[in-house]
Amino acid sequence: MSRIGRKPIKVPSGVKISLGNQLVRIEGAKGRLSWDIPEGVSAKIEDEKILVERSSDEKSVKALHGLSRAVISNMVTGVSDGFTRTLDIVGVGYKAEALGKNLIKFSLGYSNPVEFSLPDGISAAVEERGTRLILQGIDKQVVGQTAARIRELRPPDSYKGKGIRYSTEKMKLKPGKAGAKG
Repeated sequence: MSRIGRKPIKVPSGVKISLGNQLVRIEGAKGRLSWDIPEGVSAKIEDEKILVERSSDEKSVKALHGLSRAVISNMVTGVSDGFTRTLDIVGVGYKAEALGKNLIKFSLGYSNPVEFSLPDGISAAVEERGTRLILQGIDKQVVGQTAARIRELRPPDSYKGKGIRYSTEKMKLKPGKAGAKG
């Protein structure tokens, strides 16, 4: 059996769970999420814990077993605590500016500023004079995908270190050309 799939999911207080026809709905202090459980996998609630089980030992069902448990666990964490992703903007003149609730304007060394609209459920805060961007939301997948799309606007340069990077990302700069010898 899947090691991850076997682990029960602890449900914190204040989180309501309803299991329907292959549908999981989770509601907490931060919001509500729902997800369709794939065929061959089922979930049940026992003693304030969610147990995810599979119907057979086929390879595809085994993979979905661990995936389903991880997604449901992330949903429980999201509605109770939420998820955060921090991006650092490095470079002379590079900065971000919040324009309203769902729009961010980036100055990234291009001839024109880049405007980025945030998806529903994601909030952003700009700190440290526009060089740090903090994304928050309840859906882990949407928060991570939004951070990746923002990072694609100006990926970090491995020679100068300029660009948008995750705050946990470590950059080792490459050496430039050695120059003329003679």
